[in-house]
Amino acid sequence: MGLWKELVDSALDDETRNSEQEQLDWIAREPSNPHPYYHLGQLRRMQWKQEEGLALLLHAVHLDPGFAGAHAALAEVYAVGHDYAAAWRHARLAAQHGNDRGVHLLTRHSIEEPASDG
Repeated sequence: MGLWKELVDSALDDETRNSEQEQLDWIAREPSNPHPYYHLGQLRRMQWKQEEGLALLLHAVHLDPGFAGAHAALAEVYAVGHDYAAAWRHARLAAQHGNDRGVHLLTRHSIEEPASDG
């Protein structure tokens, strides 16, 4: 079983490095495209590098404020970090652009939306 695990872990490490390099190459070619920042941010989150993932996702929505998938991912990040106001803000932005994933997540976990100051 040890050899099999080593082979699988090695293959996964190689695949992760390849995916990472693809995104970095894409960023080098198209630095104003939000999609590779989003993909790299999601990869960082899976690697337990939450702060780096957060920064990359925030950069993606800076480049494209209507990037629904990135807003939905940010809703998840902020919900896990207990910043529910930010989670709801990004969930609502994602929903406005066609992705209800964040709203469903927050609702399913009974996280109340903060009252509006307006």
